[in-house]
Amino acid sequence: MNKGIGGHVPATPGERSDDWITPREIIDALGPFDLDPAASASQPWPTAARMISPPDDGRLAGLWTGRVWLNPPYSDVEPWLERLADHGNGIALIFARTETKWFQRVVFGRASAILFVAGRITFYRPDGTVPKSTAGGPSALVAYDGFLRRNAKSLFDVGNGRIRGRYIEPGARQSRPR
Repeated sequence: MNKGIGGHVPATPGERSDDWITPREIIDALGPFDLDPAASASQPWPTAARMISPPDDGRLAGLWTGRVWLNPPYSDVEPWLERLADHGNGIALIFARTETKWFQRVVFGRASAILFVAGRITFYRPDGTVPKSTAGGPSALVAYDGFLRRNAKSLFDVGNGRIRGRYIEPGARQSRPR
């Protein structure tokens, strides 16, 4: 079992799960989305027009269409991000595990844009209640785009207002803070 920021830290003793709901304000700021292939079986609000949840075994391998929202199981992020990068149209919410090989390869190596979220996000339980604590680590919103760059633009726009954070484009020359 993962410890620390490999998975969500329990809000209460014994509460360890990959089943945490994205705050509605993040979906509202970035949406709408056509598909959420990693939705919870019980969602207090929609994250996309079409949501696929367990026990559907085709969530990762099935047909992904349109603009995708992805809050993947944090215990197994890499294959989900690989799939989103291959799909090329969507935004993922993940822990900012910049030291990992998968982050170096699939995020820095393939993403159109990243918004490192300021502070820690408070995720929700599937029943819509708020746990006593925030996420167990820093978060990043990661955009994957084709040439239109709609998802990168969404991150840039919210990074300057509705969701506080630091916006970067991997591979682009970044200005140094003064």
